Amino acid sequence: MNLKLKLLPIAAAMAFFAAGWGLSHLDGIPGAAHAQAQAQAQPQPEATSPTRAAVAVPDFTALVKQHGRAVVNIQVERSANAAQAPQATPEMPGPFPFPFPFQPPTPGAPGMMPQQAQGSGFIISPDGYVLTNAHVVSAGDDISVQLTDKREFKARLVGADRRTDVALLKLDATDLPFVKIGDPENVQVGEWVAAIGSPFGFENTISAGIVGAKGRSLPAETYVPYLQTDVAVNPGNSGGPLFNLDGEVIGINSQIYSRTGGYMGLSFAIPIDIAMDVADQLRTSGKVTRGRLGVQIQGLTQDLAKSFGLSQPNGALISNVEKDSPAQKAGLESGDVILQYNGRGIVDSSDLPVLVAKTKPGTSATVTVWRKGEERKIPITVGELEAEKTTLAGHSEGATPAGKLGLAVQDLTAQQREQLDLKGGVVVGSAQGPAARAGIQRGDVVIAVNGEEIQSATQFRGLVDKAQPGKPLALLIQRGESRIYVPVNVS
Repeated sequence: MNLKLKLLPIAAAMAFFAAGWGLSHLDGIPGAAHAQAQAQAQPQPEATSPTRAAVAVPDFTALVKQHGRAVVNIQVERSANAAQAPQATPEMPGPFPFPFPFQPPTPGAPGMMPQQAQGSGFIISPDGYVLTNAHVVSAGDDISVQLTDKREFKARLVGADRRTDVALLKLDATDLPFVKIGDPENVQVGEWVAAIGSPFGFENTISAGIVGAKGRSLPAETYVPYLQTDVAVNPGNSGGPLFNLDGEVIGINSQIYSRTGGYMGLSFAIPIDIAMDVADQLRTSGKVTRGRLGVQIQGLTQDLAKSFGLSQPNGALISNVEKDSPAQKAGLESGDVILQYNGRGIVDSSDLPVLVAKTKPGTSATVTVWRKGEERKIPITVGELEAEKTTLAGHSEGATPAGKLGLAVQDLTAQQREQLDLKGGVVVGSAQGPAARAGIQRGDVVIAVNGEEIQSATQFRGLVDKAQPGKPLALLIQRGESRIYVPVNVS
């Protein structure tokens, strides 16, 4: 769909400058007055030169009419014990998902009080598949989707992938309006884009802006090269589509950078090709697989590049090679600088994880490295990244014994332990059932269970497995810089 453009001639503005500031500079140039008089005597052509081109302002009315019907409002509800402590708000400033977590229950309110959150989504097929953000729906017990024609459906969570913050829902419906999928590779910095969603619950709201940058890497986000825009998005926009001028979806609005929790000029969208790949895997196999090399990398500065004999600070510097990893077996070494992966150049270190993750585990790849002043091509068989523990709704892959609590956990990496200053603990990948009702959420770190310090996910699952139904477990949780004991009833 080619959008109509409103043309705003700038001839009047140029005439203003010619009569004012611009002339003041001509007055001091010999012959300028004569040249000016000659120019004014000549008939002027209609804005045909590049300097007098019309300013094109996009008209988004057709986009809303043709594709707004495929954007949905998502309402998520869960039960929560009002006696539990309130949840922490995200640390600011910085990029963080929105909307905020479920609103905390009112202290002292009796019984089980429902908690609600909302977001946006969009239909990708006429048989009712819907894309949204994982953080919008992953902790919900009841998901409702409302269309612009006021029809409302109960949605089934097909799966959610925390690493990309993508979730796939399924509605029991047919012949639904759906969006066109675009190609983020063709997106140009500076082009117009528009977001449609439900900011603060105001359904089917459109806001527009331009693409500010491509391939942004955000803290703790390794596998998503975000599209950065200045489109106004706020809590409730999360999970909604980002359109180009052809009416194609090129991204999912996911995060903002803010000091207040509201829009401050920077928003970030997940490229739609990554989201669609995740959706296809969730739909066909119920999980997401990614390639793995088994290296720790860092970016290059000018000084580091010079020290390694490189003229440009491009590439990914290997700081550590994991034992028995595909990288070690292939002969990669600490100090190697990865310049290319399967022929694609690595400009920033953040480029590498995205390319590796897209590689099917078990396939061969070629890595071009800089080692001791020369380039080397090294073949490598790509391994498989540890599967997410939160791929299926109501199911925690690899964490079945912890199902009594509804928690899926995984071991902290050495780097995470160092950052958090912890000797042990496990990080929560998803919280459902009793754990979710108790207020535990994704990203929490479980430090101890009934006073016993946790060193691994295996130990944690063993303790949960031995727990007696009906008796609560006291979980010591670290969230940010705060710690709190949370009682969770064993189902």
